[in-house]
Amino acid sequence: MEDDNKIKVAIVGYGVIGSRTATAIRLQSDMTLSGVADVATDWRIAQIVSKGIPLFAATAKASTAMEAAGLPTNGLLKDLVESSDIIVDCTPKHRGAENAELYRKLDRPFIVQGGEKHDVTGHSFVAETSYSSTIGGSATRVVSCNTTSIVRTLGTLKNAGLLKKARGTLLRRATDPWESHLGGIMNTLVPEPEVPSHQGPDARLVDPNLDVTTIAVKVPETLAHLHTWYIEMRRAATKAEVLDALSQSSRILLIDSRTGLSAINVVKEWMAENGRRHANLYEVAIWRDLLTVDGNDLCFSYMVDNQAIVIPETIDAIRALAGKEQDPAISIAKTNKSLGIGDLVIPQWSEQQSQGHNS
Repeated sequence: MEDDNKIKVAIVGYGVIGSRTATAIRLQSDMTLSGVADVATDWRIAQIVSKGIPLFAATAKASTAMEAAGLPTNGLLKDLVESSDIIVDCTPKHRGAENAELYRKLDRPFIVQGGEKHDVTGHSFVAETSYSSTIGGSATRVVSCNTTSIVRTLGTLKNAGLLKKARGTLLRRATDPWESHLGGIMNTLVPEPEVPSHQGPDARLVDPNLDVTTIAVKVPETLAHLHTWYIEMRRAATKAEVLDALSQSSRILLIDSRTGLSAINVVKEWMAENGRRHANLYEVAIWRDLLTVDGNDLCFSYMVDNQAIVIPETIDAIRALAGKEQDPAISIAKTNKSLGIGDLVIPQWSEQQSQGHNS
């Protein structure tokens, strides 16, 4: 028997983000996955059926194709929306904006992804910053992977009274791993033509008080993004003080390259070894040993898993829109526990090891 107190959540679009969000929803004690809508008939959609998740066709044409492929459906997108409390739209760029018309017509709160414009919802979301302003709203946009990482890291520094100005360079993966056979770049680096890149202005849509500028370069790999940052702090601080400030976020990992976690591929392997589904890195992984402080100047680098970082944010956004959990800290803690955030045993490097290594 279905628990009427659970938030009934619909997923529209079962790609990289949609499939991971669906898995995360099924791990929440206060949510239930009411179904998934899509237009494809490939192996991903067959997975939905094999897992016992109700499948809906996003269009009448898709319904015919699914029937021909032997994929049983439970109706059309409209039927799924009407039977759900919250809609999470994970469709390709611009499609979410089109679907928003239906969600509004049927009076269902909804979430779109960072590929959509802020104007689609009038609100942008990162849990540690904008949860409270989302509670009971009609819609929000979970910002992109890179923007999520910026708001998390710079937000913690701002909260500690350290952040004055931030300038970052983003080395962006060329495409998602699962579709790298379809496109991407090889044997080159491509500076993005928009300077500053969109992530800085996007971060200010979540937190208008961030003084942040970004530039981006597309690189020929698919595992993750890598950011390098120069921060002008409001005052002189020690490295220990900066690390303590960053550690206040449960969704930031402070790792040490000297333990072997020296590159993005190794960090992904570490996630896999720790049993993370898809080797998901939900956190921002900052190299603590590479973080450098000189008076008011701060430099650091970190890794962003573009396929995973927005998943916990989406779960928190669902709770906020549903209005059943008013305290962002409680929601974040629930989501973290369900996804194993905070459970990792992080390898440490001591001064004694440093001395032995140099002898």
